Amino acid sequence: MLIKNIEQRIKINKIVSLSAIVFAIFIVIAGFFFSYRMIQDSRKSIYVLDNGVPVLAKQTDVLLNRPVEYKAQIELFHRLFFTLAPDDAYIKENIQKSLYLIDDSGKKEYTNLREKGFYNQIVASSSMVSIHADSISLNTEENKFQFFGKQMITRKSSVITRKLITEGFFEDIIRSPNNPHGVLLKNWRIIDNEELSNQTKNSY
Repeated sequence: MLIKNIEQRIKINKIVSLSAIVFAIFIVIAGFFFSYRMIQDSRKSIYVLDNGVPVLAKQTDVLLNRPVEYKAQIELFHRLFFTLAPDDAYIKENIQKSLYLIDDSGKKEYTNLREKGFYNQIVASSSMVSIHADSISLNTEENKFQFFGKQMITRKSSVITRKLITEGFFEDIIRSPNNPHGVLLKNWRIIDNEELSNQTKNSY
């Protein structure tokens, strides 16, 4: 009986010892894990000085904001490419900025419009061209987009509103001062530029 009691106590002591070791290992691993998480979270927090006052700012995951940047790039390109004034220098500056955001498909469309005399008509008629973006559709699996908006051509005697639907693809590239979003639009084309209305301005 005495030997059996001793054996049982030894077994119990082994179980308790092993349990204590496993629990200690678990505590150590959990401590390392939570410490790592705290360090990672602290690295995402930065302080920005606002008039000498430190303000806490949080760093966000780039991938979470990427679709927003894609849409911002698409909207920016269309705004630069289609916002025109009766000024050759202004037109060239806007077009040049827009061509940093797109492959040679943008240059081809610009050349096509120039050969048709579109820009000369803008200057000669003292027209203003602007666009309004209605929506931008993204297909992130195929890296494809569609832009839906309206193009307004304001002349001295009338305001022409045209539908503007374009499509193309997008690709991630290195960010640069001329392409801060790091997105290059590719194989872009205008698929619908139908006239919707032509309203005559009041002469008085």
